[in-house]
Amino acid sequence: MRILGISSRINHPEFGMGVVTNVTSKHYWVTFIENGLETIDLNSEFEVIEAVEDEVDTISFFEVETTLKNMLKQWSDISEVIPIADKWKGGKLILEPKDTNLQSKEIPMETFFHKIVMVRDRVRVMEQKINASKLDDQDKVDLQQYITRIYGSLTTFNVLFKIKEHQFSGAKSKS
Repeated sequence: MRILGISSRINHPEFGMGVVTNVTSKHYWVTFIENGLETIDLNSEFEVIEAVEDEVDTISFFEVETTLKNMLKQWSDISEVIPIADKWKGGKLILEPKDTNLQSKEIPMETFFHKIVMVRDRVRVMEQKINASKLDDQDKVDLQQYITRIYGSLTTFNVLFKIKEHQFSGAKSKS
C-alpha cells in the first residue's frame, strides 16, 4: 500500500473531494470541500486525483489550517459574518466635542461595529502569531497577558454583538 503525502487530492465516495492535511500511522486527515475535516483509514476506498510524494509528517494540521486561513484572509473577500445586535442596526454614533464651536461627528453604527470587529480579528491574528513564534515561553506569556488586557479593555463593545460567542472576553476570574 502506497501512503499519500500531505497535499494529495482525493475523491471519497461518501465525503467528496478533499485534500490530505495530515497523515498518521493509521489515518489520513482530509479536509473535504463540502464536509470539512474528516479522518479516514489509510486503506479506505477513494480515488486518488493527485498524489504527492515524500510529504508525510512534514507539517502539522495546525500549520496547514493557519496557512489556509491567512491565504483566505489575504486573497479573498470571504470572512466570517459577525452580526451587529438588532437594536443598533441603522443607528449612529454621535461624537460631540466639549467646545461648542467645533463640529460633532456622526458615524453609522454598522461602520463603527465593522471597525471594532476588524480590531478584534487583528488582535486574534497577533495572538496566533505570538503563539506560533519562536519566542521563549516567558516572552509568549508576557505578550499573551497584554493580549488578554486588550480583550478586557474591548469588552465595553460587547453590547454591539448579536451573538455572545463573538464578544470579547478578558481574563477569567478564579472561582
